[in-house]
Amino acid sequence: MISQFSPIIEAYWHDLFLTGDLIYQDDLLTMVVSTTLQPDRQLMLRQSVAGRLWAVMTPDIASQLGLSAGLQAGFSEALLRQRLQQTEIRLYGADQLFYFSAADQQALLQQAPLAHVRQLHAEDAALFARFQALASEQDLDDAYVELDHWAVFGAFADGQLVCAASMYPWDGKKIADTGVLTLPDYRGAGHARGVIRAISRYACEQGYQPQYRCQTDNLASTALAKAAGLDLFGCWQVIDSAGTNGPDA
Repeated sequence: MISQFSPIIEAYWHDLFLTGDLIYQDDLLTMVVSTTLQPDRQLMLRQSVAGRLWAVMTPDIASQLGLSAGLQAGFSEALLRQRLQQTEIRLYGADQLFYFSAADQQALLQQAPLAHVRQLHAEDAALFARFQALASEQDLDDAYVELDHWAVFGAFADGQLVCAASMYPWDGKKIADTGVLTLPDYRGAGHARGVIRAISRYACEQGYQPQYRCQTDNLASTALAKAAGLDLFGCWQVIDSAGTNGPDA
């Protein structure tokens, strides 16, 4: 089946999860052991919208889980998660991954710019600082929008910056990860949608694929992704950096 997403996206996730030794595969589950994983990614899971699960892990994690080549047919996601729970290996909560389909990306590139949205630069430091001062520390931490990122766009209302989004290259690939923050008094007016589309258009023009991530339980962020024209690619989970201090797998 031809993917609705860019080959850049498909190749990135394929290489991330299928580089190594295949230890199990059926129609619903694929497991790979890899010696090239980053220290904070010793175990990762990716699930498609259709429910297929890919798991990649280091040899040490595979050993802890009692997994090796030659697993009998019928191994399942449920059994994998059971072993994770038994060995107290924990995962962070799943991120939903959103991208523009090829068709929606073409529509995005043809869209006329919005008058109240523009790119931000270093000379906008003062107004960006005022914007940050009006946001809570929690919102700033969650959004991770910074003026020194690869690309930054903002929406203006009532003579001030009320919404900002920034992007940075993801894993050294032609993928740009996105964060967005709207001041509380200006939410629900479509500012975030406009800024996400504007910065995504810029990324596409530079040859990058926009990426939008949010936790599965963040309903407002999920709604924003859909409103901006992004499609759900799947969900991604990584091991807790401490191995035992994150949410249950």
